[in-house]
Amino acid sequence: MDTQPKASPPAHEIVYGKLREHILFGDLIPGQAITIQGLTAMLDAGMTPVREALRRLISEGALVFNGNRRVSVPVLSTENVNELLFGRQAIEPQLVIMATQNATPADLDAIEAIDIALDEAIEIGDVKGYLRKNYEFHRALYDLANAPILASLADTMYLRFGPSLRVISGRLGTQSLPDLHKACLSAMRAGDAHAAANAIKQDVVSGMELMKRNLTESHP
Repeated sequence: MDTQPKASPPAHEIVYGKLREHILFGDLIPGQAITIQGLTAMLDAGMTPVREALRRLISEGALVFNGNRRVSVPVLSTENVNELLFGRQAIEPQLVIMATQNATPADLDAIEAIDIALDEAIEIGDVKGYLRKNYEFHRALYDLANAPILASLADTMYLRFGPSLRVISGRLGTQSLPDLHKACLSAMRAGDAHAAANAIKQDVVSGMELMKRNLTESHP
């Protein structure tokens, strides 16, 4: 039996993961510039792994380089949201169909536990908890589909709108946000892949339309 300890991931992977979470869950506000030096302090990391993480996140569209050693999370336009809505409608229902075909009762129990935690965050107005559990719910569906190319595309799109979702949920409160997760899970338990896909499509559309309306009000 191999008793060798697993090697730690490289420093740039650790830093990338940390910075990605800061973006996903709204610690970096869209449009707010931060220096590379500020990121090294925030992440408690060296300049080289921070630069490598930035290179990857800029290539993914999650950050933009502003010059003068500063980066920021992009501010989404209405057109950006429309593109994301189109992409999510095209990909996420298909992922849910595939996830339904693969799901075991234990898988669905695990996803339901995430949704219960999400409900608790909504109930107490825990915006950060809501954002994290909402992402975990969708990510669990992506993973269960066993379709890595589609899952990667969906995950990258989530990274693009996550910071704006933080702004909207902070402004409106968690109880104003749409949630059709239970309808999706119920259909998955019944083995009705197309009903599950339709529920997640409605969840996506209602959430992105809410974001678009509020971005329009914020940026006339």
